[in-house]
Amino acid sequence: MAANLSEQQFSGLLKCIVKEGLLTETDATTHSADAKKSKLPLISYLVNKQLIQAKAIANLAATEFGLPFFDLSALDKSTLPANLVSEDLIRKHHALPLLKRGKRLFVALSDPTNVQALDDIKFHTGYSTETILVEEDKLNTTIELFLEANDTSMDDLLDADLDNIELSDGEEQDSDAITSDVDDAPIVRFVNKILLDAIKKGASDIHLEPYEKNFRIRYRSDGMLHEVASPPSNISHRIISRIKVMSKMDIAERRVPQDGRIKMKLSRNKSIDFRVNSCPTLFGEKVVLRILDPTSAQLGIDKLGFEPEQQKFFLDAIEKPYGMILVTGPTGSGKTVSLYTGLNILNTVDRNISTAEDPVEITVEGINQVNMNTKAGLTFETALKAFLRQDPDIIMVGEIRDLETAEIAVKASQTGHMVLSTLHTNDAPQTLNRLLQMGIPAFNIVSSVLLIMAQRLARRLCEHCKEDSNYPENTLLEAGFRKEEIGSFIVYNPVGCDRCNGGYKGRVGLYQVMPISEQMRTRILEGCNAMQLADQAQAEGINDLRRSGLLKIMQGITSIAEIDRVTRE
Repeated sequence: MAANLSEQQFSGLLKCIVKEGLLTETDATTHSADAKKSKLPLISYLVNKQLIQAKAIANLAATEFGLPFFDLSALDKSTLPANLVSEDLIRKHHALPLLKRGKRLFVALSDPTNVQALDDIKFHTGYSTETILVEEDKLNTTIELFLEANDTSMDDLLDADLDNIELSDGEEQDSDAITSDVDDAPIVRFVNKILLDAIKKGASDIHLEPYEKNFRIRYRSDGMLHEVASPPSNISHRIISRIKVMSKMDIAERRVPQDGRIKMKLSRNKSIDFRVNSCPTLFGEKVVLRILDPTSAQLGIDKLGFEPEQQKFFLDAIEKPYGMILVTGPTGSGKTVSLYTGLNILNTVDRNISTAEDPVEITVEGINQVNMNTKAGLTFETALKAFLRQDPDIIMVGEIRDLETAEIAVKASQTGHMVLSTLHTNDAPQTLNRLLQMGIPAFNIVSSVLLIMAQRLARRLCEHCKEDSNYPENTLLEAGFRKEEIGSFIVYNPVGCDRCNGGYKGRVGLYQVMPISEQMRTRILEGCNAMQLADQAQAEGINDLRRSGLLKIMQGITSIAEIDRVTRE
């Protein structure tokens, strides 16, 4: 292998990996290109895809470059030097300061050729830097634990003066706008604590619901609602009024629904937005706040839950110069995060990206985002027409709701633009039928749509308390597992502990990623219905949502009960 190796073909650690026979030259070239496309460091890509073991890469690098190797699992995290290197720098270079000795700073790296990391850290800290080689997977885990432990902004806020948290509606306004007779200190403190607790617990929504004899506050965590407080009903209108003032709504108007927005500044570099909606009910106004965390769109494509083939289908489609990609699923299924993950990959200085959304939930620098305003006449249709006059490369439409919007989107995708959008259907084949029902001719669908992706969000089992189960074979067969698969995996059940919500913590995506093949185009032109198109997708080996869920069970990520809940028709 070493004799045949082209000296110019590879460099750095990849050259050593090929020379050692851990990858063939062909595979190295392919994976290197895929890593660049995914915007991941090569070592991260190889380890995440389980192409090479992290320990094998670390041992090879230590031998080849003559550098010390350290096992991060033996590290006392409390000894790491805090507040020395910024979070941005740590994440950018995937590097972690381990030890400060005099004017020397020892930095953990999984790639010893990453000299840019050492130079940047040296420049920002003033210390001379030295490399300590570590395993990629352990470095990733340690970085997350370190940043979580040192993100004191939330703890500081929870212990701070709850009267003086910096809040606004996200727009320029007079300082007096946040002051009102309803904003007496106890109400201010209570509302601020509700918002902060929701962020800390990872909630996606806050529901404040007045009833005849009680007032209920609930958080939605991991897709499920939980009651967290029940204040006296006689102060419900003061709490609601406080929130309406914060989000710049009309507190005197209680007869019609209203929309607003709140921005909460957690630290100098991080803030959280709340999208607020009020709705009059029998016993007062119900208010729901959607928590919009901009970092949710920066998870990276590997964190979403795609199977390797599904991820390749998606990445191949978004890199096409023109065409349409449609994401479908119910409200709260993560469609926006999936679309923005794709847009973040495409968001380069040489592309003009515009989005039309109702409303904009995640703000991203470098993307021209437009909020719909139907009262003023700004609809998806008018925004799309405007985009097409502004030399766009990529257009994202929040939702295709009517024939006019669909026609413009199709026309844009046929004239050299990449269009991404969402529809509300149950699965990918039904989306094709929905377009036909809206009035889009079949020949326009086959010439524009590149890929359709249906998705759901399933709760992840808590790693600390999940337990294996002994399901009988018949039960597993009825759930949809294949006979030859049974016995090759362990099925886990939720238990519940103080680190999770009833045995679950976090969520993972289930996907049906369906590229529109030539055979599928033929079936569409033949006028096939959704069931026939689903049969064609199955014949092409496309996993439906149920099958994707079963794979997550086999990987120990979720439970049979959870997959039954999110994939039942």
